[in-house]
Amino acid sequence: MKSSTNRNLKHLARKLRKQGTKGEAILWRDVLKARQMIGDQFNRQFIIENYIVDFVCRDLKLIIEIDGYSHFVKSEEDYQRQTELETQGFQFLRFSEAMVVYRIDEVVTEIDYAVECLENQIDTDIYQ
Repeated sequence: MKSSTNRNLKHLARKLRKQGTKGEAILWRDVLKARQMIGDQFNRQFIIENYIVDFVCRDLKLIIEIDGYSHFVKSEEDYQRQTELETQGFQFLRFSEAMVVYRIDEVVTEIDYAVECLENQIDTDIYQ
């Protein structure tokens, strides 16, 4: 998947990778980075168009967002961004920071289910 990106966001994305939240660090280190060994490549703090998403699996067009405190004050902005990216075929999973930190097993179960569904959808599309 090739999409245009706002290169001006590159520095900010790099900064966000270095200064991520505890939930982002846990999800990246313990779950998503490990998944790359079994075939699902995720990127973190990835630029799509004029937005930086927390995590994305580009092959599946799956975006995972961790909503911390800052998301409460910018929920309208998040909604607009999500709506725009969904029109480009992306699907979203959203988890609260607390959910990732304290209930990671449930988060992993939801991610696994979403990935399985999207992989099956792709396999079905290939044979049509």
